[in-house]
Amino acid sequence: MFPFAQVSERIGIGTPSGLIAQGISDATMFGLIGALILFVVLLVFLFIFASYFGLWVQSWLTKADITIFSLLGMTFRKVNARQIVRSKIMATQAGLVDPELTSGALEAHYLAGGNVQQVIRALIAAKKAKTISLTFREATAIDLAGRDVLESVQTSVYPKVIDCPPRGSVKPSLDAVAKDGIQLKVKARVTVRANLQQLIGGATEETIIARVGEGIVSAIGSAANHKAVLENPDVISKAVLAKRLDSQTAFEIVSIDIADIDVGANIGARLQADQAEADTQVARARAEGKRASAVAEEQEMQAKIQQSRASLVQAQAAVPEAMSAAFRSGNLHILDYYKLQNVSADTEMRKSIAVAGQATSSSDNSYDD
Repeated sequence: MFPFAQVSERIGIGTPSGLIAQGISDATMFGLIGALILFVVLLVFLFIFASYFGLWVQSWLTKADITIFSLLGMTFRKVNARQIVRSKIMATQAGLVDPELTSGALEAHYLAGGNVQQVIRALIAAKKAKTISLTFREATAIDLAGRDVLESVQTSVYPKVIDCPPRGSVKPSLDAVAKDGIQLKVKARVTVRANLQQLIGGATEETIIARVGEGIVSAIGSAANHKAVLENPDVISKAVLAKRLDSQTAFEIVSIDIADIDVGANIGARLQADQAEADTQVARARAEGKRASAVAEEQEMQAKIQQSRASLVQAQAAVPEAMSAAFRSGNLHILDYYKLQNVSADTEMRKSIAVAGQATSSSDNSYDD
């Protein structure tokens, strides 16, 4: 046997007829593999078609203009196709005409984390109101800013009432003092409407409450007396509304109504009493200072008196020495000394008689009275 025949037998080819049979079996195998792949692709297509067939039919019947390939692309982009189709159908059936309102824009808003159905409902509500101008771009911006766009539209249609001060606050009322010193306790209700054009970046309800409270306190403080405010409470509302407190806020103030107003304490009298008490304490402090100064001056005078007495004693102690020196020098004789003693005794007697006479006259006058 030739080497070629041996090799052919080993690899299983054999004769030329074996080669033909082997080629036919390979072609059959490739055909089966291709048919299997085509069958799998067809099954996948049928599965996808069956999954989105209902949505595509709804879109086609309502003229929402969403193709089956768009639905297939939503699957790969991990977008909730059912939510997008329903939102587009809602917009089409409501007659929303906006060139930016496309299925691609809805997908982009969904991927950005927005609430697509809430935006469409808000646009439908704004269209039905006929007095609110709201575009798809503005609605998506409001939604992505973290605000409830549907609630904002509803607040714009149906105004919202805000209590001032709000319920549950530390102080149950707004306390203000008129020019006559009487305190007034006020509760107000503010009716606001959402301002969609300033909803992005505008201040919230807390700012409205703070501004209205400040305006009420200022209006009462400007009143001449509390009776004028009690007789005409709408003076407060007019004064507050004239200040345009809703600027740069997400709301527009419709009205400010005074729900309750009560008379509080007499703050003016209390302040005057406190001022009088403070003045009294100041006067007492000043008097105490003067008294201490007088006592110090008195002690100083007593010290001077004692000093003068010491000088007098010292001078009196020098008299005997001078007299003895006069006796020794012969300038003073004993008779002169006795005369001096008699004069001194006579002077002391006259002083005592004069003092006794003054005491007797004063006692007589007291008896006469």
